[in-house]
This record gives sequence, structure tokens and C-alpha cells, in this order.
Amino acid sequence: MSRLPKIKHVRAFVVKNDGTGGGADYHDQGDGHWIDDHIATPMAKYPEYRQSRRSFGINVLGTLVVEIEAENGVVGFAVTTGGEPAAYIVEKHLARFLEGRDPSEVEKIWDQMYFSTQYYGRKGLVVNAISGVDLALWDLLGRLRQEPVFAMLGGAVRDELTFYATGARPDKAKELGFIGGKMPLHHGPAEGEDGLHKNLAELEAMRNACGDDFWLMFDCWMALDLNYATRLAQEAHKLGLKWIEEALSPDDYWGYQALKKKAPKGMLVTTGEHEATRWGFRMLLEMECCDIIQPDVGWCGGVTELIKISAMADAKSVLMIPHGSSVYSYHFVVTRHNSPFAEFLMMAPGADEVVPMFHPQLIGEPVPVNGRLKVPDAPGFGVELNRDIALHRPYAR
Repeated sequence: MSRLPKIKHVRAFVVKNDGTGGGADYHDQGDGHWIDDHIATPMAKYPEYRQSRRSFGINVLGTLVVEIEAENGVVGFAVTTGGEPAAYIVEKHLARFLEGRDPSEVEKIWDQMYFSTQYYGRKGLVVNAISGVDLALWDLLGRLRQEPVFAMLGGAVRDELTFYATGARPDKAKELGFIGGKMPLHHGPAEGEDGLHKNLAELEAMRNACGDDFWLMFDCWMALDLNYATRLAQEAHKLGLKWIEEALSPDDYWGYQALKKKAPKGMLVTTGEHEATRWGFRMLLEMECCDIIQPDVGWCGGVTELIKISAMADAKSVLMIPHGSSVYSYHFVVTRHNSPFAEFLMMAPGADEVVPMFHPQLIGEPVPVNGRLKVPDAPGFGVELNRDIALHRPYAR
């Protein structure tokens, strides 16, 4: 058996859009984009932070780009969020566990990255950085072996992916061939009964526009309390809402457990976008907090950790529908029976056309056509890094 070339360099770059939009830090959009238009958030109880998510700093980090170069010059890469703080962690801490090592040692490398940072990490920014490194390592491994990532994960279990769309215009998503539309919830508890009625009116309008058979969901982005979420679920159920997503703080496992019990029969409770690692998802699964878990592969620990999370969900007969993440999710979802469909984030400002999610950072990024997509079988994740964008390496060694 021939040995793989060892890892020679790990590099971390930052891309800051400054409001021009696009890339892994997709919240950094200009004025008028649906993703920043009066969406309910945990900060919406403060009127000055209610209209725009950028106003409270959702876009301050920027994109993290991780490159891993082998001795033979082959380079794997990945993009996620985390910006300059994550770049510091990658260069100053995590790189030591990769350089000089066999790139096939993904389990050992992940374990060392996680437990060496556990005293200041465990979730959030540090696990974002670990995720970026892990994804870049899988990309490198695929390029060295001349295999797509999905083949290294056991191979596809279906010929193509089927998608629902996340965006402010489910009616347009239906026209574009998606199986459902997930809307941002625009009004939270601080806006009282009037806000609740506006949410339900928006749902009713979209139900009338889309018909009875089209999936409609609410993305609540951690904005609600248990009472409000319960009321919203009960009223929205009358209008055929398929699921209520991330209604509570990701740390409130007990609240999710209660919400799942209180939700109307037939309505799904989903969460996990801002959860991380097998231990966080173990809480969600063992406490029976939700019907679908939604890890983001760029935030939860990367592919290496997602394998473990998916296996736990499968053993509990819980679906796993990853959050966004473009090709990084596609290569995983196509290999798992408990991931029967996928999410596509509508990154056009009006959520009315299909554009690449991580543009302009990725070249060759596939997009669904009529709500379907065949995962590319090029080596690694099947995309290239756009080197015409302004890449900055703040902590070069």
C-alpha cells in the first residue's frame, strides 16, 4: 500500500465582505437583502437592534479559509465562519497537530484539536475553527486519493439530492421546483400580540399562494420563549406549518423538551444549527428535544464529528437535515438514509432566484435545478477556491 504524502503547511486566511455580500459569512449583506430584514432574534427585545441583524454585529467575523498543503503540492481547502480570531486559533494552536502528519489520520487529528482546546473551546468559535480544518483535511484527502468525499464516506445512497429552500419567498421557491419553503420569523415576543398576528398573517398569505401540499416552515433563530413558541406552534398548525425551527436558545434543552411535548400532533420541532459536537447533540437526542436535528458541518466539528452525530440520530430514528453549508453538506447528505432531503439557502436579495450559496468564494459550486442536484464526483468536495478574492493571512508563520 502506497503511503500518502505528509502534510507540509496549514494556512488560515480571512475574507471580509464589508457588506458586499456572499461567502461563508453569508449574513454580511447589503441593505435590502431579505436575510437582514427585521428578522426575530434574541436581540430583538432591544428596539435599536430589531430592524437589522447587522446592527448587533452578526457580520463582524467574516469568512475563514483554511488551506492544507501536502508535501507533493496538492492543496485541500475549506471555508466557514470565524474570521481573524479563528485564523489565530488555526495558525497558532491547531496547525501543530497536522504539519508533518499523514492526512489520513483524521480521527487522531480531530481528537487532538478538540481536547487540546477544550479548556477554552468546546463550542462556538473554536469548534468553527476545528470544523474548517477538518473540512479542508477531507478535501485534501479526496484530492490525494482522487475520490469525492461522498465516496470516502461510504458512497451515495440516492442518485440526487432533493431540496427545500430557506428564504422570504416560499411562493418563488415553489415555482423554482423546491419541495418546501422555510421563512424567517419576522416578529418576536417583544412585539407582542400584534407581532404574533403579523407572523400568522404572513404564513396564511404564503399558504394561500403555495397551496396546501407545499411545505412551509418557520425559522425562529433562537428568538422565542417557551410560551410564545407554544402559542405560535398551535396557531400555525391550523395553517399547515410543517415545522418550527430553533425557537429557543440552543442551551435550553429543557425548553425544547417541553416544546416538543406541547407542539400540536403532526408538527415537527427542529433545532441544532447552533449546537456542536456529539455531546451537544447527545443532549438533544437523549432528552427527546426535537424531531429533526440540523447540525451545520462548518460549525459542529466538521465531517469527522458529523459522522458520529448522524449515527446517534439514526439510532434514535431522528432525521438529520444539516443546516446550509453547500457542498460540505451535500457530500454527507447523499450518503445517509436519515438525511432524505437537504436545505438550500436562497442568497439572492429577494429570495427569488437560485444563486450559489458561497459565491464568490467557491468556483464550480453546484446549485439545484428544479429543486434537485447531483453531487459532483470530482475529487474532494469538487470545488475550487476563488483566488481573485481578497485573501488576507493575518498570522502567517
